[in-house]
Amino acid sequence: MAKQTPEHPGNPVRVLIVDDSALIRRMLSEMLRQDPGIEVVGTAPDPYIAREKIKQLNPDVLTLDVEMPKMDGVTFLRNLMRLRPMPVVMVSTLTQKGSEITLDALELGAVDFVAKPTVDIAHTLGDYADEIIAKVKTAARARVREFRPVPEKHSADAVLPAGRPKHFRTTDKLIALGASTGGTEAIREVLQAMPPDSPALVISQHIPEAFSGPFARRMDRCSQMTVCEARDGDHILPGHVYIAPGNAHLLVKRDGARFVCRLSEGPPVNRHRPSVDVMFRSVAQNIGPNAIGVLLTGMGNDGAQGMLEMKQAGAHTIAQDEASSVVWGMPGEAVALGGVDEQAPLPDIVSRIHQALEDR
Repeated sequence: MAKQTPEHPGNPVRVLIVDDSALIRRMLSEMLRQDPGIEVVGTAPDPYIAREKIKQLNPDVLTLDVEMPKMDGVTFLRNLMRLRPMPVVMVSTLTQKGSEITLDALELGAVDFVAKPTVDIAHTLGDYADEIIAKVKTAARARVREFRPVPEKHSADAVLPAGRPKHFRTTDKLIALGASTGGTEAIREVLQAMPPDSPALVISQHIPEAFSGPFARRMDRCSQMTVCEARDGDHILPGHVYIAPGNAHLLVKRDGARFVCRLSEGPPVNRHRPSVDVMFRSVAQNIGPNAIGVLLTGMGNDGAQGMLEMKQAGAHTIAQDEASSVVWGMPGEAVALGGVDEQAPLPDIVSRIHQALEDR
């Protein structure tokens, strides 16, 4: 069950910074204090001190280092989300180890993550400050999930609840799905419920380059479908899921009677690469009424215009509803544009996909 974080209009977002590096604590504090809508109420060098400061200061949002001595960030987060769920933005190194740990943190209920700032980012410091300010302010409005352990892949009930169709009669359909903030866990919930012989899925999730491969492998372990990071030229096959690599747009193109993945290093769209709008537009242009468009939780408006284009091309479009979204930015914008055929809570998304496929 998602829980709405209380909002106090007019009051600044109270932030506690937890990081073992004094330099990082200072850098993050200085960046966040640039925004009058944010108040850094304190810092902590380790989770034990953070625990006491949370009691004393009652912050609205935590920024939490992924890797720390004494107690790592994920262990602390697991305890925090069990005892006092609150919005958390993870601060992670863009490494293989850092990406795996950050994905663990998102699974446990962290709202979002940012890359750890480095001393050599002076030329992009303004952009970095804008990013962390936006993510902290979004986290303050987010719905925080209590951690709910999910059965492993071998549990049939976890991936195919009773009453849902066992297979699809058509294999020429395609499902295009986009997400951002809160999306990694929303995608996991969707993929766990999809039958192994579902039509192909293509996914664009806003994620860094170092994270997309580990994320795809993690999704493959929890889904009955075959999940991979998309490669340029991959033939799109039923029963397979293709996740856009970080730092590349994923497009769907026709190759004779088949569809293939095409990757583009074109400029960021809506400040994102991969962009959901780019993927949705390619699906609208090449697949049209044989597609289903799904837009899940996310900050901003990426995907809204593309979903409208999919609907205008004859595709059926589904948006996650506000009550079940961590952040109802992208789906809300699509609804406002008139690009959404139906809204659904996250647990019902797969059944709505099934119904739309049966009806087409």
